[in-house]
Amino acid sequence: MRRAFRAGWLLGLLVGLLLLAPGPAWAADLAVSELTLEPCPASDVAAQPDRSRSGGARCYALRGMVENSGRRPVFDTDVYARILDASGEPVLQNRTRVGSIGDVPPGRSSFALRLAVPSGTPDPLTFRSVRARGFSAPVRTRAGEGDELLPLEQALAD
Repeated sequence: MRRAFRAGWLLGLLVGLLLLAPGPAWAADLAVSELTLEPCPASDVAAQPDRSRSGGARCYALRGMVENSGRRPVFDTDVYARILDASGEPVLQNRTRVGSIGDVPPGRSSFALRLAVPSGTPDPLTFRSVRARGFSAPVRTRAGEGDELLPLEQALAD
């Protein structure tokens, strides 16, 4: 009887702990549309002119719309794409994640990401298999309420 009581109490404690634990963050795929890939304007602070280094990089902006058809925000959303040069070769070797667009509210939202492309990559650049994926709950450390966008993020958002 004493063992049965102890086993029941431990089982109850375990179930109670499981109920109090935060739920898993489920992945959510979002629709991406109206995509463009263009060189950053010369006035952009991230444009990185070729004279800065011999093996430098050029700045490109990937812009588009993302649609969250759900009723809740999607958190920590990443954008994935294959960026190809004029000959169809991948520009970002062994990498399809091109950046993070943060949290996406329900509905349609615009986004913009900067890409650093090695100098000498033959133009025009194209893209394939663009998709966005986020989570039902935050999975990364959150910025504080009073934190603002970085100057580079502010310039791209305009």
